[in-house]
Amino acid sequence: MKQAKKILLVDDEPGMLRYIKTLLELDEYAVETASTGEEAIEHLKGGMEPDLILLDLLMPGIDGLQTLEQIRQIQASVKVIMLSCVTDTRKVVQAIRLGASDYLTKPFQKAELDAVIEQCLEPKKMAYAGEVEELCDDVFFVAASPAMKKIRAQSALVANVDIPVLLLGESGTGKEVLARLVHKLSPRAHRTFLKVNCAAVPGDLLESELFGYEPGAFTGATHAKPGKFELCNRGTILLDEIGEMPPQLQAKLLHVLQDQQFSRLGSRTMIKVDVRILAATNINIPEALANKMLREDLYYRLNAFTLNLPPLRERKEEIPILLKHFMSRMSERYGRPPLPLSPTLMEACLAHSWPGNLRELSNFVKRYLILADEKLAVSELNPKGDGGGHLNVHEAEDLGGLKSLGRTAKDGAEAEAISKALDQTNWNRKQAAALLKISYKALLYKIRQYGLGETSSTERKLSARA
Repeated sequence: MKQAKKILLVDDEPGMLRYIKTLLELDEYAVETASTGEEAIEHLKGGMEPDLILLDLLMPGIDGLQTLEQIRQIQASVKVIMLSCVTDTRKVVQAIRLGASDYLTKPFQKAELDAVIEQCLEPKKMAYAGEVEELCDDVFFVAASPAMKKIRAQSALVANVDIPVLLLGESGTGKEVLARLVHKLSPRAHRTFLKVNCAAVPGDLLESELFGYEPGAFTGATHAKPGKFELCNRGTILLDEIGEMPPQLQAKLLHVLQDQQFSRLGSRTMIKVDVRILAATNINIPEALANKMLREDLYYRLNAFTLNLPPLRERKEEIPILLKHFMSRMSERYGRPPLPLSPTLMEACLAHSWPGNLRELSNFVKRYLILADEKLAVSELNPKGDGGGHLNVHEAEDLGGLKSLGRTAKDGAEAEAISKALDQTNWNRKQAAALLKISYKALLYKIRQYGLGETSSTERKLSARA
């Protein structure tokens, strides 16, 4: 006979305690109760090992947060669901940081209680091999490593708390994917999601892009245009590369965060909006604050909750899954049969450090699929004279200084050299341009020319030959 799951229920209201206990016992859970945090701690110190704890947030004596902190010291892995009659976002966020698995706002229906308990005690598997979650067209989230599973759980919790979230991590780690996951799991999921790359838009145009403008606001402004914040009303906006936003514009963004209102360029009328703001950056935060590149007050506003994505080299459990998924997607996109991922290739991929993270891995699979040469793919990960698999200055010179290449192979070699340089520098275009000994503008032109963000000219050329 299957043993009943043990639940410790902690609530200072006798009526609520009896009500929840009855609901739990109807589902044949073994329920122990405590009316204070101190009593709950005594239960655990006395040897009780519950499968789950339902813990009220507001209690006399030590409150729910203090109790949760002590629970973590006694039984670090036990799952805890917080209960509260008020939605205090600060306390909810603090509970998430202390390791709460979920929370419920009282009063709640039995179906809501059943759902969170089932999710904690018997977590449902995700779509692909239990580890890949489809978000939208060609966007998916992978959580196979302990670190990414924790981020997935935290995302689910913070998605329901309407606060800004700061997404940190190296370039290419998947911050935009994580932002889309938070949006999908939030009550705003059926509303608009917009991304604005603060580094891609010149500073003098970024303000009009975000907030819109009125006719005559500047030369060429012949008609009114709404900005991204208006278009995203009641939805979610991702401000990517927030550290690249000019300081004077950061001040205006701060007011939007505080008041949820702004004015278009050339207008004195205030526009009220309801927008969930997510911000992403790969900059060194302490350094940016010290250099005044990032306003301290804006940082603390955006930093209501932080999700820090680890680089791919620290979650190598996901490399085989990502390889298979990228191969499946790209073979379908380019109309080619998927190529095998042999043990030799897989071993080389697991040994590689992937400085460009998911972006580099995706480009690697593209090249392997188009060229269909496993030996070449493995040698690309382990080039002679550079065990880390990175492009160095001498290799960039060998590939041409981008001017001495033979005319016949020029397009293909240029695209390959640029792609490698971008991977090595984590898509820092200025560093890549210096590495390749060309101007920044020339590099931007060639990225557009070869479509390296999408399908490179090398791939199109090879596809045409096949």
